[in-house]
Amino acid sequence: MEEKSICEHTNFEAIFNQYSESLRNIMYYKCGNIDLAEDLVQDAFIKLWQNCSKVVFVKAKSFVYTVANNNLLNHIAHQKVVLRYEKRPHSELNNQDPQFLIEEQEFMNKLTAAIDELPEKQRETFLLSRIDKKSYKEISEITGVSVKAIEKRIHYALIALREKLGNIL
Repeated sequence: MEEKSICEHTNFEAIFNQYSESLRNIMYYKCGNIDLAEDLVQDAFIKLWQNCSKVVFVKAKSFVYTVANNNLLNHIAHQKVVLRYEKRPHSELNNQDPQFLIEEQEFMNKLTAAIDELPEKQRETFLLSRIDKKSYKEISEITGVSVKAIEKRIHYALIALREKLGNIL
């Protein structure tokens, strides 16, 4: 019996029709934003199409759900960074040297870009650890990999960030 190919338009469309609404609803329940939920679903199916030759047909549902969930986690982590930065008292910002503020903003831009360049699993693990303040054990449970693997991902993420930003982390 030959395995169905996701790369065939009719098979991809069938997967989309079968899972997109349910996935959108789940993402909406998690984030409370219908536009974001629809974007997450669209991105997940785009990634499925881009990787159609690598994903086994019976694993397509798991693939799109995992991609959408990971993208949501990344979005939430990014929003936490933005909110934390915005919540700083304005008086504190106004009393600082303008050159310092410019340098700080440049550093934040470099840091965000460096984090964005990390491989997906390292980025997710790093953000769960540093932004969400999850323990390695909690991250292990969320991602389904061992604590040792989490330690290794954090280690390599820190090495990559230090190479890009210098030894400040």
